[in-house]
Parts: sequence; C-alpha cells; structure tokens
Amino acid sequence: MSATAKKRAPMPDDIRAAKGGTPLVSLTAYTTPMAQMMDDHCDFVLVGDSVGMVLHGLPSTLGVTMDMMVMHGQAVARGLSRAMMVIDMPFGSYEESPEQAFRNGARLMAETGAAAVKLEGGVEMAPTIAFLVKRGIPVMAHIGLTPQSINTLGGYKVQGRGDARGALIADAEAVAEAGAFAVVLEKVPQGLADEITAQVAIPTIGIGASAGCDGQILVVDDMLGLFTAFKAKFVKRYAHLGEDGAAAIAAYAEEVRARTFPASEHVFADEAPK
Repeated sequence: MSATAKKRAPMPDDIRAAKGGTPLVSLTAYTTPMAQMMDDHCDFVLVGDSVGMVLHGLPSTLGVTMDMMVMHGQAVARGLSRAMMVIDMPFGSYEESPEQAFRNGARLMAETGAAAVKLEGGVEMAPTIAFLVKRGIPVMAHIGLTPQSINTLGGYKVQGRGDARGALIADAEAVAEAGAFAVVLEKVPQGLADEITAQVAIPTIGIGASAGCDGQILVVDDMLGLFTAFKAKFVKRYAHLGEDGAAAIAAYAEEVRARTFPASEHVFADEAPK
C-alpha cells in the first residue's frame, strides 16, 4: 500500500478483532470541528447522548431525542474520515421492543452514516441486541453505570460491588453472546473490569473502570475541561479550556468597556479623499 494511501475507517469487525491488542482509543464528539480534531487519533468516535448535558444544559441524558442525535451525528460525520462513528440510541428509543429498536437504529444509521449504534443494558437487552445484529445493525453494548437508568440506580454510583458482581458478569456474557462487537464498562471496580475483560471474547471499553480494558473512552468536554458543572473522580483533565475561555471572555469585555479594544481604524484605513 502506498504511504500516501488514505486510511480506511475501521468497521465493527475491526474493533472486535482488536481484542487483546493495542488498546482502542475513543472519545465522544458532537460537532464537526471537534470530530476533525480527534479523527487522526481515535479508532472510533461516539456521538454520545451526553450531548444533552454538555451542550444543551439538560440535567441528565433522559431528555435527549432522536432528532438531537441525528443532528449531532450528521455534524460529527462531516468531520470524520479515518475513525469509525458509533451513535447512542437515546432513552425511550429502544427499550419498548426489538422492533422499536430496529426502526430507530435503522434511522440513526441511515440519516447519519454511523457504522454502529450503542445501547445500554445487559441481560435484559440481549434479545434486542441479537435482533438488531441479525438485521444488519452492529451494536456496541454498555453496562455497569448506565446513565439512562440513573433514576433506578439511585445516582452515579460505582456498579458491580458485593452481590452485584455476578450480575454484572452475567450482563457482559449476555451482550457478547447476543452479538455485540464491544461493550462499554462504566464505573466498574478495577478487579471486576479486568475479570470481565479476560472472560468475554469482545473488547471492553472502559470509562472509570480499568486500564486493563481493551480500550478507553471519555467525554471530550470532561477531559478538555469544557464541562465544569461537575467532575467525575475518574476523569483526568488534559486541559482547562473552560477556565481559559471564561478568562478570555472577561478580558475581552474589559477591553471593550475601557475602549482599549482595537478600533476598526487599525484594520480598515479610511480611503484617501478623491
């Protein structure tokens, strides 16, 4: 292959085949410019329903709609050429029945160009995952802390401790057997995440889980310090763009009010009299 040949974006089977190899890199994206920045560095990019909180100011992901996911998915797709795009199925778009999940999953893929969808749930969602996969919709599963179930989980708590350990292992095995090509493990104790990673045949993607997972994902606004409403303990801030941006806006406002902001005459000289 020529050194200048364009790299092909991975497909779900490529992600599945990465099990046990070089760790997979992923971030969330919601806009074209952000997708362009991460395209060279990520194996797959997730259009996450976290967009409701970080861009739309919603208190949780529960208010995110199909139309919102389609709009942001289309924006992200314009910024990707090398990374695979996965898109979240929002709350209420797949839980009712496998048929409902297929209609909405097919719409997301058709209207955004996503290569796969992601949905939350383990044992209880395995039949839906199998239904989708058999009909041509690749599925990334998501177990552990599932934000769409936050009201029944009682908050953003670590999952899989104590008696819940066996249930989480069963969830991982169920989604793998149903045909998911990868599974996100969110807020799972390190030892349990490592055990699941060793036990299931599909890649595990950690978020607040273990460095031993087959890959990692973070909400990009968290790791860049753009989202400052709260910070999960597992998030490492690689930049502080929220603080820097607020300081820059304050400096601009001060200059404008003090009339020290560059005047237009410094940019556009008056035309000489004719």
